[in-house]
Amino acid sequence: MADADGEVVGWAAVAPRSELPFARSRVIPHVDDLPVWSVWCIRVRPGHRGKGISHHLLRGAVAYAHSQGAPAVEGYPVDNRGEQVDLTMADVGTRQLFERAGLNKARDTASVSGGFPRC
Repeated sequence: MADADGEVVGWAAVAPRSELPFARSRVIPHVDDLPVWSVWCIRVRPGHRGKGISHHLLRGAVAYAHSQGAPAVEGYPVDNRGEQVDLTMADVGTRQLFERAGLNKARDTASVSGGFPRC
């Protein structure tokens, strides 16, 4: 969670993939059999966007997952190729956001969010 002057301005959701619907997804493939954790939602409140908060939230989610024993962390961001993402669909993050946090694209998916393919 991120706060500014005591007000919650953003949050990230991270949990073991086995506890999420992604464990049974037919459109988001598993890369391997590791018990990975998934970062599946990153939200920044209106009025606080464009300040780098999502970068801090993602790094914090990854650090938390590792502190809980996650052998790897994955996400399913959109590959928007620099195009504008509808803010109502931006909660999955973008490929660029994940790559800036040190995560690498592992595989394409058959999933789409906001008109963009997810990877």
